[in-house]
Amino acid sequence: MESTRLSRFLLFFLHCKLTLSVSLLPNEALPTKSGYLPINPNSDSAIFYLYYEAHKPISTLSQTPLLIWLQGGPGCSSMLGNFLELGPWRVNFHKSPHEPLALEPNPGSWNRIFGLLFLDNPIGTGFSIASKPEEIPRDQNKVAEHLFAAITSFFESNPSFKSRPLYITGESYAGKYVPAIGSYILKKNAEFPSPNRINLAGVAIGNGMTDPAAQVGVLADMAYFTGFVNEKQKMKLAKLQSEAVALTEAGNWSAAADARSRALNSFQKMTGLATLYDFTKREPYKTNLVEELLRNDDVKRALGVKRRVVFEGCNFLVSKAMHEDMMKSAKHMVESLVKESRVLLYQGHLDLRALGVVPTEAWVRSLNWEGIEGFLSAEKEVWTVNGEVAGYVQRWGSLTNAVVLGAGHMVPTDQALNSLSMIEDWVLEQGLFGNNMSYSFLGPMQI
Repeated sequence: MESTRLSRFLLFFLHCKLTLSVSLLPNEALPTKSGYLPINPNSDSAIFYLYYEAHKPISTLSQTPLLIWLQGGPGCSSMLGNFLELGPWRVNFHKSPHEPLALEPNPGSWNRIFGLLFLDNPIGTGFSIASKPEEIPRDQNKVAEHLFAAITSFFESNPSFKSRPLYITGESYAGKYVPAIGSYILKKNAEFPSPNRINLAGVAIGNGMTDPAAQVGVLADMAYFTGFVNEKQKMKLAKLQSEAVALTEAGNWSAAADARSRALNSFQKMTGLATLYDFTKREPYKTNLVEELLRNDDVKRALGVKRRVVFEGCNFLVSKAMHEDMMKSAKHMVESLVKESRVLLYQGHLDLRALGVVPTEAWVRSLNWEGIEGFLSAEKEVWTVNGEVAGYVQRWGSLTNAVVLGAGHMVPTDQALNSLSMIEDWVLEQGLFGNNMSYSFLGPMQI
């Protein structure tokens, strides 16, 4: 009798476990490819990736654009971007506290007509592996070297990838990763014969931390003119931001990063907001749901993750290693890219953390680029999606800047369909993002 009861219990337990696994990661949500990409033949360190092929490509695969997504932090996993922002399936972040965790089809997935590659970068981030702490990058040069090795390895797994137009995208601290790897590819392309070059077509940066001193330098004015602080508080913030700028100019990198944090923390306290990343939210973005999903052993196994790796949404060791990089500018890298490829900058207009609309415009004004006067004299045009105002677009030559209404720091989370319309318009050079002004968004992906 006891044996029968035990058998029934085990069967019930296995059934529940299988049901949980299936409900958390349905077969339709599995990536096309996943695994680890080496960054050095003399090391076991590797970058983890997930790849989703285009769901409904509009051209042959050899010509279908390929997007790479890089998360910020530094040290935050691109799996957050995948399962909370722009991947084909997202966690049900609108659920009530009593509802179970589940994945739902994302109507704004960026792999609707493009291939989509998520990279956990730098090593030590997310599911990526740093065999030794000292191998974690300390600056953007090493980040670019590792990313280039990983991308090259990924292309070697399927030679047809190399002919496809490549667009490197990312948000927040990836406002430095994206231009770093983009400019590194341009440098390598100049060294290689034509058949071996990477077909870099452009880069896109969302709410990016690209030129930190210029961006934190407008914090006080932004806080005051948006109505969050009074004159006295503005002066206090101005003093704090000036300390960060002065320390940056002196090359005192660690102290400058700490000073920036003090300015932002002071602003946070003044506002009483739940998060500066979106001043309308009553709680921060639910990255904890992605952590819960990716700590499930069955999910990890299905994604090809090494068993011993424990998922963290943001890794403290990586953040610590990159601390002295925090206030270093990547503007000069954007300058090389805007001259030789295409650049899209976009910001959610609800982001107050010195990464949104005003801070981005602060560093763009000083770009060393022959088209900057034309860009600055161009007006922002009203951008609509399906007849409704989605934001504003300013464009000149190879540089486009978009403001996304109703979005905070994580634009694809907050405005899934509009972010999809934006990235597709820009890549395909349609509507306000290109020369063809008669474009109607094709609608969400159907799964």
